[in-house]
Amino acid sequence: MKEVERAGKRLARWRLKTSIQHPSTIHLDGEGYRMTSTVHELRPRPGGETEKITINLGHVDLGHIDLLVQDGFYANRTDFIRTAIRNQVERHAEATRQSVARKGLDLGMRHFSRADLEAAQAAGQRLDIRVLGLATIARDVSPELARATIASIAILGALQASPEVKAALADRMA
Repeated sequence: MKEVERAGKRLARWRLKTSIQHPSTIHLDGEGYRMTSTVHELRPRPGGETEKITINLGHVDLGHIDLLVQDGFYANRTDFIRTAIRNQVERHAEATRQSVARKGLDLGMRHFSRADLEAAQAAGQRLDIRVLGLATIARDVSPELARATIASIAILGALQASPEVKAALADRMA
């Protein structure tokens, strides 16, 4: 019985710590725990998608992150890492703005449809694509059309295109 009381106290402390940060709540329903799904998006993500990356951390750094998560400062490791990255990006915001302007980068999400590339081809134009964020090339764009219309492509972030188009443009990517 004491174990159940201790579990109840831990649950009460956990609820107190996570009630503000966590979008779901765990309820004790008499037979065990059940999860309710009342998720509200706190901050919309630009582009609606994310890119998965892998990082290697030392055991001590990872332990510090886990301690902050356990103490309720962050919902999980990912939340901590995203927050740390946003803080660093904000810290260097002015240098980034200057670099974006100097390099002539499109900031955010840039989509290239087949119609866009066909119009450039009809006008005899070749595109120099420079994006900080996400660049997408439509699935119906052929490798031949991409090579005929894209002179260079420099992406700081992610490029979404068919594997065939990526291979056709490989020699033009900076």
